[in-house]
Amino acid sequence: MTIEDSLLAEVQQATNALQITPSDFIKVALERAVQQREIIAKERRDAQGYAEHPQKSEEIEEWLDEQHWDER
Repeated sequence: MTIEDSLLAEVQQATNALQITPSDFIKVALERAVQQREIIAKERRDAQGYAEHPQKSEEIEEWLDEQHWDER
């Protein structure tokens, strides 16, 4: 695995500021990346499902009264 020097320098700055080891920092970053990948996959499945089976207008209309748009 190769990591650019500039990125390693940023990791070093972050780990110094957070007072954690580079290994712990990278572990957390990788865990979050995997979680984000799973979220993106679920969002894509949802989008595909709606594309294949669009909502009917009556399904949408029943929720219109429930919406509240804060007009600040």
